[in-house]
Amino acid sequence: MVSFVFNGGGLWSTLLVALKRRRFNVDQPMVALTAAIYAYCGAIILASIVNNSIARDAAHLVPLITFLFFPFSYSVWSISQKTTLARIIILSSMAACFGALLLTGIQYYWLGMVRVEGAAGNPIVFATVTCLSVMVCMAGALSGIERNRSLLVCAALAGTIAILYTGSRIMWLAILIAGIAVLLIHRRKLRSRNARRLLLISGAVGLAIAALGFHIILDRAEFLRSDWEALAAHGDHNTALGFRVAMWQIGLDAFREMPFFGHGVGATSRLIKQGFHDQFGMDKGFSHFHNGFLTALVEAGILGAVALASIFVVAARNAARVLRISADPVERFGATMIVIVVITYLTGGMVGILVGHDILDSVLMIFLVSGTYLASGRTLPVMEEQTPPAASTVIG
Repeated sequence: MVSFVFNGGGLWSTLLVALKRRRFNVDQPMVALTAAIYAYCGAIILASIVNNSIARDAAHLVPLITFLFFPFSYSVWSISQKTTLARIIILSSMAACFGALLLTGIQYYWLGMVRVEGAAGNPIVFATVTCLSVMVCMAGALSGIERNRSLLVCAALAGTIAILYTGSRIMWLAILIAGIAVLLIHRRKLRSRNARRLLLISGAVGLAIAALGFHIILDRAEFLRSDWEALAAHGDHNTALGFRVAMWQIGLDAFREMPFFGHGVGATSRLIKQGFHDQFGMDKGFSHFHNGFLTALVEAGILGAVALASIFVVAARNAARVLRISADPVERFGATMIVIVVITYLTGGMVGILVGHDILDSVLMIFLVSGTYLASGRTLPVMEEQTPPAASTVIG
């Protein structure tokens, strides 16, 4: 649904700008981020051209449209009042956290699912989006933009419970790192008496959540330990950890074969399936190498991986500049959004997918569009439609 809404809105935004119903907003941070995003798209397309597989890869290139919509969506979103947009983001994230907890309760206790996956169909994707929502609620409570801090804290805790029940160990780490980053960004706000009390209550409830989900944490830790022992002692790759190690080996071998331009975006599944068969005698297939940058290296070579990394580097640099010089709460909230999405995606992308999933791509663009605009964007006036004067009738 989020993919449909963002891409549909992106298409409409592109038409509005093309028809000059909306102005194209040219901000320096947006231009730099657009250049990085378009460079990544160009590297992916170039890899298919070099491998003479542009026609075969056409279906795999379609998702790049989500990235190409970035400057047009940014331009149309720029007519929004920043404070209003920030409140919408915070309240939407609050609703997402409570919704995530509701889905968790239904799937775990009613449907008996071991790892909840929300409506995403994948526990890691569900955990990633929920992690972003939790961090936005936390940032919103500390920023002072939304007054109902207690409800935001409750929402953040609800989302944290949902993430716990996904069993996604990498997102447990991501929420910890991102949470520390948000606290450091708003450390001055934590000096007040109310903020300290709120933090102590949150910490106490967090410990209660950890105790409640201790069996889940223990089970996932035990799985990791047994996977490691099977891999280290017996060379068994037929586990979650073993599959990842095998794919990383296959990916590195594929990268060495074509280091500069890669094999093309459509070759990933074939390379993984062939690698499992030839190197490990297994009939396994995956759509990516469970490492975002390794996937980029295989698909588009060094050029693609550098371009992908530049998206996050440019976004982080824009955010760091705003946090360094601005005291405006809305601008700092926008910069915090960028920090949150960069940490969450890079952490999850180390052992999973970074880009190339419709939900994750759409959510990434939403955070980059809104975060960049709130942090350092220029608000554009709404262009009113001009009604042409009625033609005068000459009676002779």
